[in-house]
Amino acid sequence: MHLEVRPRHTSAVAPKLTSRVPGLAAVLVITAVAVPLGRLVPVVGGPVFGIVLGVLAGLFISALRSDACRPGYDFASKTLLQLSIVVLGTGLSLQQVARVGVSSLPVMLGTLALALGGAWFFGRLLGVRGDTQTLIGVGTAICGGSAIAAATAAIGARRSSVAYAMATIFTFNIVAVLTFPPIGHLLGMSSESFGLWAGTAVNDTSSVVAAGYAFSQAAGDQAIVVKLTRSLTLIPIVLTLVALKIRRENRAARALDAAAEGSYAGATASIRKPLPWRKLVPLFLIGFIAAAGLRSAGAIPDSWLPTLTLVGSTLITSALVAIGLSLRPRELRDAGPRPLLLGAILWVLVAVGSLVLQSFS
Repeated sequence: MHLEVRPRHTSAVAPKLTSRVPGLAAVLVITAVAVPLGRLVPVVGGPVFGIVLGVLAGLFISALRSDACRPGYDFASKTLLQLSIVVLGTGLSLQQVARVGVSSLPVMLGTLALALGGAWFFGRLLGVRGDTQTLIGVGTAICGGSAIAAATAAIGARRSSVAYAMATIFTFNIVAVLTFPPIGHLLGMSSESFGLWAGTAVNDTSSVVAAGYAFSQAAGDQAIVVKLTRSLTLIPIVLTLVALKIRRENRAARALDAAAEGSYAGATASIRKPLPWRKLVPLFLIGFIAAAGLRSAGAIPDSWLPTLTLVGSTLITSALVAIGLSLRPRELRDAGPRPLLLGAILWVLVAVGSLVLQSFS
């Protein structure tokens, strides 16, 4: 008698993979359009084109709003987003960061504090709270779209919050590229000073490059290294966001336990529950640090960097396409113009703060 042996896992894995195909196919098609557009207009960038095209496609093509596409969108907006952060770590060389020198740290740390503190204060004042407040603050403080992607992967932010944060960062990136170089010349800034200003007060890397080299070659070189150093603050910021998220979840769990048990014992049971290390230190952050370490050790040649940068940008773009496809315009209308106002306040605060801090350093 012939017995057919089948792998146990095949029946479980195959349907799961198959269910992602429709959504991933839509994501890849739109990404294939967004990435070249981003390279053609680098000031805008592929990620911004991705989320805009994703929203428009989801709005006008009813088939892309079907439940059959949802598993693929979820995979792209989470797994591919986390993978993009790991790939982006290959662009960070700790040797380059060390060459910036201690002199730039007060300005970088000062603007970081201004952005995060301003997001907390003015967010409360304007009624912009939760994920939107966090993403706009982190995006302004660190490195625009990449920081928003990392924070989204860490806290599982809502689609509408990601869209608002990206729109806000994009708007003021454009303003910075157009206004910073003439303002710098008007103020008689040196190339080193302008590079520090652009590296600390402009968000996305493409916009930092555009603003820096529009001023001078030396300013562009300085701005890029400052921007790389600034990007390293992603590590403590993401860890802090994860810790705060876990704290909120544990607090909610304690409240539920106490309500269910009706006693103090139910609450203490949650407190003593062990915390998995994977929740405290996300795997994508470990990968990010490992990638930066490999780059610093010379294991990643300079000749690979353009390709790795393109891969990282493509992964972020595909994740934002998926978020855009999942988004509904009503979710944006409900928030109103206040997130954009918060972004404007933070942008001015950081730009002016960077100049003031430089004058004292």
